[in-house]
Amino acid sequence: MGSSLKSISVVDGRYKKMTAELEDIFSEYGLIRQRVYVELEWLKFIIEDLKLTATEPGTAQKLQSVLDNFSESDAERIKEIERTTNHDVKAVEYFIKERLVGLGLSDIMEWVHFACTSDDINNISYALMVQQGRDVVVGYLSELIDKIEQKALEYKAVPMMGRTHGQPATPTTVGKEFVNFAWRLNHELTLLKGCAIQAKINGATGNYNAHFFVFPQIDWIAAGERFLSKNLALEPLLFTTQINPNAYLAYILHTMVRSAAVVIDFDRDMWGYISLGYFRQRLKKGETGSSTMPHKVNPIDFENSEGNMGVAISMMEHIAVKLQKSRFQRDLTDSTVLRSLGSLFGYYLIGIKNSIKGLGKIAIDLDTISRDLEANQELLAEPFQTAMRFYGEENPYERLKDLTRGERVGKRELELFVNTLEKVPALFREKMKHLTPADYTGLAEKLVERYFADKVSSVI
Repeated sequence: MGSSLKSISVVDGRYKKMTAELEDIFSEYGLIRQRVYVELEWLKFIIEDLKLTATEPGTAQKLQSVLDNFSESDAERIKEIERTTNHDVKAVEYFIKERLVGLGLSDIMEWVHFACTSDDINNISYALMVQQGRDVVVGYLSELIDKIEQKALEYKAVPMMGRTHGQPATPTTVGKEFVNFAWRLNHELTLLKGCAIQAKINGATGNYNAHFFVFPQIDWIAAGERFLSKNLALEPLLFTTQINPNAYLAYILHTMVRSAAVVIDFDRDMWGYISLGYFRQRLKKGETGSSTMPHKVNPIDFENSEGNMGVAISMMEHIAVKLQKSRFQRDLTDSTVLRSLGSLFGYYLIGIKNSIKGLGKIAIDLDTISRDLEANQELLAEPFQTAMRFYGEENPYERLKDLTRGERVGKRELELFVNTLEKVPALFREKMKHLTPADYTGLAEKLVERYFADKVSSVI
């Protein structure tokens, strides 16, 4: 393996360590190995399930040994064959035939790739790759949700000033703001985990032409369904052209797009809260925040996450739409686009990991949050005018607007205003005078508790 300094893509270069779990899945080696696996599984199905040819005892074990012993040197051999065939799937077929000769199984050589088109092998291979890639991102997305949930529980009762349009607004709690993101990401995670991975093995135009021509007595529709569902744990597709229409992949990618958008929203809010001083970042010895400003501790992890998620979204949106289009029964535009799946999964994974990393560095600054609330007494204009409406005071909204719009008012000014109220009972006026922004968080804490109660009940 060469130095990553010369890698064209940051996925395999600068961020190589962050995408290591994807190497054996989406690399050229990973694709080749899946093709070998699918070809061998189809061959075993022909022998063991359909019984189209007689074989010696132990044949299945010998076929399995080809996959069990598959190595990078085997992948290199396939690439060497491809330089002659100029066809990647045909090279896999010839490689397997070479191995069969070496194993004394030359009598079944021509059953390799029987009645298949290249996309029968490719679409199944990519389906299995996506299945594995999904498992990786599901794991890290679940970890991010866990980290956010931890913060939600820890800070569920910590009052915080809300901001709408960037301006001071109704108070909330820190935990409630975290739980909002946990709920959104959990929703997408459920959809992502629940999507069935689909594949086809129905020939050159999706009609089992070659299969039926040679063996009309076999129920090939049922056989294909059986092979995909039982042998490979995939959902069978029946109504296709030569290629998989990739609806499942579009569903997965669009779900990942939405979850990536939520992560970006989270990253930006965390960036903002750090900027406001609501959170401090723990220092790491030796790190530098700026080449010229030594005092800086930048929220670089959240910025990195936001940037990489943006790249992932652009790729996922394009690929999700493009892969559902093909001229007539097929063209090759899908083939080159599918090879970029590893990149988009890589950018997505980098985004998730950096958001997790950023969360691990923050510590809440309760003093700053409290000072911000105390300095914005005008936040109480909302509950005051609501009470005034209830008790029949005239022009409650307009009177409070005149008092507070664009103005900073203190506790004293609000108390004097409350004293002018004529229809609000004295006891309730006292309640208004004692209200503070920190107290005015509504049911935020209970909503956090409800989130976790719902999550527990859904598991049970």
